[in-house]
Amino acid sequence: MAVDERSGEGATPEGQDRVAQQLSRRARRLEYATTSWNSLEAVVAISTGLASHSLALVAFGLDSCVEVLASVVVLWHLGGAPEEADPARTQRAMRLIAVAFGVLGAYLVVESVRSAVTRSVSEPSGVGIVFMAATVVMMFGLARGKRRTGLALDSRPLVANASMTMLDGCLATGVLVALVLDRLVGWWWADPVAAGIVGLIALNEARENWAAAPPGAPDA
Repeated sequence: MAVDERSGEGATPEGQDRVAQQLSRRARRLEYATTSWNSLEAVVAISTGLASHSLALVAFGLDSCVEVLASVVVLWHLGGAPEEADPARTQRAMRLIAVAFGVLGAYLVVESVRSAVTRSVSEPSGVGIVFMAATVVMMFGLARGKRRTGLALDSRPLVANASMTMLDGCLATGVLVALVLDRLVGWWWADPVAAGIVGLIALNEARENWAAAPPGAPDA
């Protein structure tokens, strides 16, 4: 069955179409789930971060906003022609995601440096710690599901978005560690460092997604 999902080998054309439709529906469900959670994530992280003066939480909330945009772009892409039939559409999808990550990364790097220089001290947030722990579990689960589905569909935007969701889980883990360190041992610098790491990784994601646009496609 796994072979049929990935390549359609040994299946009739009708069977291949049926599998493709099932995979497409699964991909949409995963993206809707990601969008819903990231929307909640953005509201909770930003509001909690502002209340506790935690740049790391605010940074993660802003990253969640970009993740929402990325999921919307992938949903838009899934609603169009197959990737090989419309490479320009895939290029636009990848580059929209890249630009969003680039803007976020630049902002976070600047803000983390400013916060470190001014020694901005946050107030450890218990709500933020609990929510980040739940986010770690949710993001890793969604990332695994999206990557498997994206590979089966041969959808580069979906696979790229799965990597972003995995990154979201890794960032959530990092922010969680920073919040715990700040709360337990008073390491104030862990907060801007975590935000800076989020920013640098976002800039790398921007570079990789821009470079991943289909070769030979016309510029968007």
